[in-house]
Amino acid sequence: MEKSKVYFTNMHATGKENLLQKLHRLIKTAGIDQINFDKKYTAIKIHFGEPGNLAFLRPNYAKVTADIVKELGGKPFLTDCNTLYVGNRKDALEHLNSAYLNGFSPFSTGCHVIIGDGLKGTDDILIPVEGGEYVKEAKIGRAIMDADVFISLSHFKGHEAAGFGGALKNIGMGCGSRAGKMEMHSSGKPSVSAEDCIGCGMCAKNCAHGAITFTDRKASINHNICVGCGRCIGVCAVDAVQPASDESNDILNKKIAEYSLAVLNGRPNFHISLVIDVSPYCDCHAENDIAIVPDVGMFASFDPVALDIACADAVNRQPAIEGSLLEKNGCKHHDHFTDVSPETNWRVLIDHAVKLGLGSKEYELVTI
Repeated sequence: MEKSKVYFTNMHATGKENLLQKLHRLIKTAGIDQINFDKKYTAIKIHFGEPGNLAFLRPNYAKVTADIVKELGGKPFLTDCNTLYVGNRKDALEHLNSAYLNGFSPFSTGCHVIIGDGLKGTDDILIPVEGGEYVKEAKIGRAIMDADVFISLSHFKGHEAAGFGGALKNIGMGCGSRAGKMEMHSSGKPSVSAEDCIGCGMCAKNCAHGAITFTDRKASINHNICVGCGRCIGVCAVDAVQPASDESNDILNKKIAEYSLAVLNGRPNFHISLVIDVSPYCDCHAENDIAIVPDVGMFASFDPVALDIACADAVNRQPAIEGSLLEKNGCKHHDHFTDVSPETNWRVLIDHAVKLGLGSKEYELVTI
């Protein structure tokens, strides 16, 4: 089998070409113009960053990507889906406020921001997963599936459950609606903290299956009836409804691969990853520790599997930054991501993605 091409450029800049111009050249050299963008709605999937986190990608990189799409005749928009956990991105209004706070607006990026699964994280569409071992129908944000072309723009970093967060994590987990994220993270159903519940009744009002009842003005969820849609999480004003997070990391990674297949199957797609500010944990954290390795560079490919492998290989070739979590934990596993999060195995995600036909582990690195 022919190796997938992954294009790379480092973070050096000159008076003749700054980093944004290098990213533009990288994307064009990698062949994005092979895609027909003419009047096509183009979803650019990015993580806007939890407010307080400063490791997320700058909006400047998103503007370069959106500008290329427009140059090629497309109609780009930036997108992400609402979170499962309680934070500042759990509904579309807070999510948009967070995106704007972190610099992602039509004025800074040249395109609009659309939250993929709607106001309360319930606007999704069921997509069959061909060959899915754990997921038969993925729950993907409707706006993302409405797009004609899909582009992932990923901040490559560590992740406390998946090992690392790269293209596949950005696609699979990121494009899942709240119910989809529930399915990936959990083998169970949400529950209610009686201590926090104020008995307002909004969870029951929004439950389509009658799974929520009240005793002494405290809600409880019948798991025999609950389907795990997560609507109750999104409407609880006091965050009393909590998702289960009890799936094993290996199965979580396999579900991410299966959700990625649902997102990408049957339409043009292209992938960009920036290996900079490599924080030990996800950008969903409202804080980011110092980077675990020095900045590496920018990567692009049509193959998200090869792209993730190339980025992981590049990170593993770097020395640990003094004082970082990686240095503190040591390098006994000979893999930086396992050293940072020893309970994870990112290779499970890669192997399952290959099995599903999402890409190849074999790649040719083309340096520009």
